[in-house]
Amino acid sequence: MLSPRENVLMALEGVWTHKFRSGLTILGIVIGITTVVVVASLLTGVRAGIVTFFDELGPDNVFIFKTSGDPGQQGSEKERKRRALKPEYVDGIKRAAGTIAEVGLVLYIPGAINGQVITAKVPGFESDTLSIVGQTPNYMELAPRDFDQGRFFTEEENNRTAHVAVLGFDIAQTLYPDGNAVGRTFMLDGAEYTVVGVNAKAKGGFFGQNGLDTQVTIPMKTAHSRYPQVDRYMITCKAKQGMRKDAPDEVDAIMHRLRHLKPKDEADYSLSTPDQIVQQFDNITGLVVLISIAISALGLLVGGIGVMNIMLVSVTERTREIGVRKALGARRFDIIGQFLAEASTLTGVGGLLGIVIAILITLLVGALVPSIKTTVPTWAVVTAFGVSVAVGIFFGVWPAVKAARLDPVEALRYE
Repeated sequence: MLSPRENVLMALEGVWTHKFRSGLTILGIVIGITTVVVVASLLTGVRAGIVTFFDELGPDNVFIFKTSGDPGQQGSEKERKRRALKPEYVDGIKRAAGTIAEVGLVLYIPGAINGQVITAKVPGFESDTLSIVGQTPNYMELAPRDFDQGRFFTEEENNRTAHVAVLGFDIAQTLYPDGNAVGRTFMLDGAEYTVVGVNAKAKGGFFGQNGLDTQVTIPMKTAHSRYPQVDRYMITCKAKQGMRKDAPDEVDAIMHRLRHLKPKDEADYSLSTPDQIVQQFDNITGLVVLISIAISALGLLVGGIGVMNIMLVSVTERTREIGVRKALGARRFDIIGQFLAEASTLTGVGGLLGIVIAILITLLVGALVPSIKTTVPTWAVVTAFGVSVAVGIFFGVWPAVKAARLDPVEALRYE
């Protein structure tokens, strides 16, 4: 009898002796495992960035907007025909909602007004890579953010339509490379604003990008006075502690009443929560994972057939060895165990190579695109190695059984 350790050592010796043949045999295994681990690693990193992004926006918030998707975009043609939200809804929700602690308002200013692209500029520097929003002064209670410099604007500044602004980290670096922005002025769409604060670098984001870093935030009443024709409002409602699950349904019912809709009528607005958005992302990535599994399964199938073929050849080449082992008292179970160990070791080596290559690819992507978080999840590594070994056992059964059934006398006569 051979111990499991001796079986594995013999298998590794066989792999090393026939390096080129073994490499071709496990190539499909390597490709399949690499594909799955790389996809899992990238999606895990992207999902972590999105979850962090919504944690910063407020995990207990309910967002109401005219269209679905990014409020900075126009939405579908059908959604664009919907009635705009009204600022008065804020007071209506505050009065009627028992699950809501605070309600705030955001006004999204288009990047171009009357065909003219909006730019921010100071002497010597100019940028049109920005977004402009008006916010109510209580927005820091809804979605608290850290500041690199300065502060958020006050209720008093909002009431007197002051031309003050809070800059995202990246746009502040563009306009003020020396790092001193607070108290200085810049021109935005033909009007002068004074910087009162600069947000810290935003956390998370979609595929490494976070629009908050290029956002210019001005007081809501200032935005109204500057852009009276814009009505792209988003209402943000923060649920009371412990009422995160109940808040969306109550807010939805209140919005139906405010917009004079019947309870069974289809909503002519979009209501979402961070949990729902993350769930939508998971549904999309689930399809990507299924496709990657299908591709890897094809590679594993090819690799498994190759392993079966090479093991059948090995049985033929080692017929006399099998006969000698049987003549010395080896049982069928011992022969089956030996060849299954060799097959699983062969595919296990392929799995390890695939994991190593996947880790290297993930690290390379992280180095080339630092904005995308790249992490190799432990579950993906463990599952990949387990599957690769399982493939070897599955496709090695027939060659192992064939070896165990050899007649020892005939095997010893084999040349």
